[in-house]
Amino acid sequence: MQGKKFFFWGIVILTLFRADVRKRGLVKNVRSKKLFDRAQRNIPGGVNSPVRAWKSVGGSPRFITRGAGAHIFDVERKRYIDFVASWGPLILGHCHPKVTAAIRQALKRGTTFGAPTEGEVKLAALVTKRIRSIEKLRLVSSGTEATMSAVRLARAFTGKDKIVKFDGCYHGHVDGMLVRAGSGVATLALPDSPGVPKAYAIETLIAPYNDVSAVEAIFQQQLGAVAAVIVEPVCGNMGVIPPESGFLSGLRKLTQKHGALVIFDEIITGFRLARWKQT
Repeated sequence: MQGKKFFFWGIVILTLFRADVRKRGLVKNVRSKKLFDRAQRNIPGGVNSPVRAWKSVGGSPRFITRGAGAHIFDVERKRYIDFVASWGPLILGHCHPKVTAAIRQALKRGTTFGAPTEGEVKLAALVTKRIRSIEKLRLVSSGTEATMSAVRLARAFTGKDKIVKFDGCYHGHVDGMLVRAGSGVATLALPDSPGVPKAYAIETLIAPYNDVSAVEAIFQQQLGAVAAVIVEPVCGNMGVIPPESGFLSGLRKLTQKHGALVIFDEIITGFRLARWKQT
């Protein structure tokens, strides 16, 4: 009987200790680490997007189990405020009742058809109504597809090849966009990822963000060769950096002057800053 009492109180003390450790954040993400180790056996780098690997900040990525409102929860049951919002689309947070109800209704009709549906027609009409500068749009499955299509369209429309992007701005894993700045203010790009041929990279020109004069210098150096300037209206890949007054409108004036286009990559910023705003 005495042994059972000691066993009982031992369990109680251990449970309280575990709760206290968890409360103080002393558990070192053991389950996430184990999942990451398992993932690396079958998934290159253990993640399905390089940004999730945490190599630049150290440690193991947290494996998430669920989300609710403005919070996400990992496999250690730790709660985090979600500032990422799945890189853009979760502007209403996780599991908003109206969103989950709409998903349930849609699932009753099927999942995917590989054919046109009325829903995409309604969505396209809603987007053009909310953002008045959009006349037509093509719906795609990823940000990379969107920027790739926009760049290709700009080249086809203008008959030119060069694309100007800004140091630190990310536009998906299109070969021509995976480049970094070389030495100098405005220079030819160098491949930023193995597997990107230099022949692709030389069609991309780099300028510092918020520097209209650098872009103007590129247009002067590459007279008649620039198809478009692509930019995040609010830079998010190197920290949240807003455009300085006159930067975006200055880019539009330059592109109009030189017969080029400007592409606003709003994969992340779209619908998050305002319902609609004249740029």
